[in-house]
Amino acid sequence: MGPQKITPVKSLALSDCVEQKLKEYFEHLDGQLPACNLYAAIIAQVEKPLLKAILKKSGGNKVQASEMLGMSRNTLSKKIKDYKL
Repeated sequence: MGPQKITPVKSLALSDCVEQKLKEYFEHLDGQLPACNLYAAIIAQVEKPLLKAILKKSGGNKVQASEMLGMSRNTLSKKIKDYKL
């Protein structure tokens, strides 16, 4: 019997994951209205782990991280300070 062929698992797109989590969030509210300033709250929840992941990927190099993110180094530095990263 020869080696088994491994079929790769199709991963979900990030937008699919976000959509699922938002669906769960609204279901959890059980008909109540979401908190005010929901947009800013959700962006902050996504932005912080994104910044952490990119900083790790760049080995902490802010110039490289800012280039990957498409933002200035000053903007990245401000966000790092704001999120206490």
